[in-house]
Amino acid sequence: MPSLSVTRLLLPAALLASLAGCSILSSGDRNAVTIYSPAVQVKVDPSWPTVAWQLVLSKPSATRMVDSPRINVRPRPSELEIYAGATWAQPATDMIEDALLRGFEDSGRIAGVGRAAAGIRADYRLATDIRRFESDYRGQPTPTVVIEINAKLIHVVDQRVVIDRTFRQEQPVGSTDVPAVTAAFEKGLNALTADVVGWALSSGQKDTDGGSLR
Repeated sequence: MPSLSVTRLLLPAALLASLAGCSILSSGDRNAVTIYSPAVQVKVDPSWPTVAWQLVLSKPSATRMVDSPRINVRPRPSELEIYAGATWAQPATDMIEDALLRGFEDSGRIAGVGRAAAGIRADYRLATDIRRFESDYRGQPTPTVVIEINAKLIHVVDQRVVIDRTFRQEQPVGSTDVPAVTAAFEKGLNALTADVVGWALSSGQKDTDGGSLR
């Protein structure tokens, strides 16, 4: 499994105060923040079809708490907090978008793929909504990482929703350490990306061939 990219830096006091004020984990050095950047390397499934159509990725949507570089943790069912002294290199929406784009590009199975802003002529559009991107204790001594997104494959010409599906990845952490938590996020993000890429390629090809998706 690829390793996480980790950086340490000093943040302004005002930002540190906002981070430390809503975190369940304390830090001896309140000036040091570790930045985590999960690496995505999708393993191509031989069953994935090679397609001649093109795809654009819409910017993922998410609630404001999810669409943030903060690393969310749910210590109890009705509470959502963040880890102190740690942050993502970019918000979850950007991580998901980058992971999917790289997954499709690296698969070598699609004629063309790009972000919606790239302006390519596409046959299909993939719209995603991030529902959960957090670690969840669930009453246990160690958390489980939960990543959940809803994906819709849309035919561009008539704006028809070809198919939609909710994807969910859960990765037990086995530790309360932040590096272990972020490593579980990386594993879950890789698995979820592969699931979405394979599903979109297969579903789009079935629709192109006139097959039933229901």
